[in-house]
Amino acid sequence: MTGMKIVCASDSFKGSLSSMRTAELFESAAEEVLSGARVLRIPMADGGEGTAFAVTQAAGGETVSAMVHDPLMNIIEASYGMLGGGRAVIEMAAASGLVLVPEDKRDPLITTSYGTGELILDAVERGARDITIAIGGSATNDGGMGCMSALGYVFRDEKGHKLAGSGCSLGSVASIDAKEADSRLAECRFTVMCDVENPLTGPDGATYVYGPQKGADEESLEMLEDGMEVYRNVLEITTGMDCDEVPGAGAAGGMGAALYALLGAELRPGIEAVLDLAGFDDRIRDADLVITGEGRADAQSLMGKVMQGVAFRAWNAGVPVTAIVGSLGEGWEGLYDCGIKEVIPIAPEGMSTEEAMRRAEELYRAAAVKYLLTLKQTVVQ
Repeated sequence: MTGMKIVCASDSFKGSLSSMRTAELFESAAEEVLSGARVLRIPMADGGEGTAFAVTQAAGGETVSAMVHDPLMNIIEASYGMLGGGRAVIEMAAASGLVLVPEDKRDPLITTSYGTGELILDAVERGARDITIAIGGSATNDGGMGCMSALGYVFRDEKGHKLAGSGCSLGSVASIDAKEADSRLAECRFTVMCDVENPLTGPDGATYVYGPQKGADEESLEMLEDGMEVYRNVLEITTGMDCDEVPGAGAAGGMGAALYALLGAELRPGIEAVLDLAGFDDRIRDADLVITGEGRADAQSLMGKVMQGVAFRAWNAGVPVTAIVGSLGEGWEGLYDCGIKEVIPIAPEGMSTEEAMRRAEELYRAAAVKYLLTLKQTVVQ
């Protein structure tokens, strides 16, 4: 087993273990069981909460912060990652996330994505020209108007008055002016981590699918949808793009539409973008084994999540994959079809979720030791 290279590329176990901590625990187990084995840590995420931090760790980047506006236009400090080579990774939730708004103040008619635009500008100011944006967890339904306003785009009503970038402004948009947009944006390549295929409007669009969880009642939903239809039409007149024909344009309250139509962003599945930013393919090229995992393995694990993405990449590289997971749920067996050879739950049968989460570190390391002992015995034989 001397010289064996093992890559740890696990998602976090929500509420108990970070992706980096799972790698640290596995490395500790490997040091105990496998003499001379090398463990490479590549923290993973799928575009949701914690993505920017995980990618920054995986890529050996630097976490930086800026003072920006939150969804209610209060000043806050928000962080993102600078990855070197002119690359940056930004999490929309850091500046425009639902978690930043108290439940009694959630109203997508007034919340704005302005702070996300400020983070983009800060990254550009620091030299980033290849910018990836994870747009999950937003508090907004402003079609990305707030973000674009921060970047210098001007939205006007039919009388030429400048509009604020919030949901209540959507129905008043008559024109979009890019003359004042930051000139450096033209030098940038934008990638959006987007794991939904919702169009901008309609029953499956931004407003009706995600508006209720952001605080919209029936009256607000109707107003927002009417406004989004107006906004969609102006976007099409301005750019020639019908965002109802773009899968993912409705993500994050229409942020997907703005980034795609106005900045020319590429919309990509989150895990695929994360794997590329982390240089995953190059880093597993000479690996003997990949360890992945997440808190619960079930049918949702097959819907563009970390384990599926990691397994497909490793499979293509001819590297075997084992998953160490918190627990098993309905449909987990589908992971075998992704190329995962073994799926190991850390919690004994019958243990409550609460106890398993409380003892997650102990259970994860014990499962890793047991697995590695079996692996060692198999190789020796």
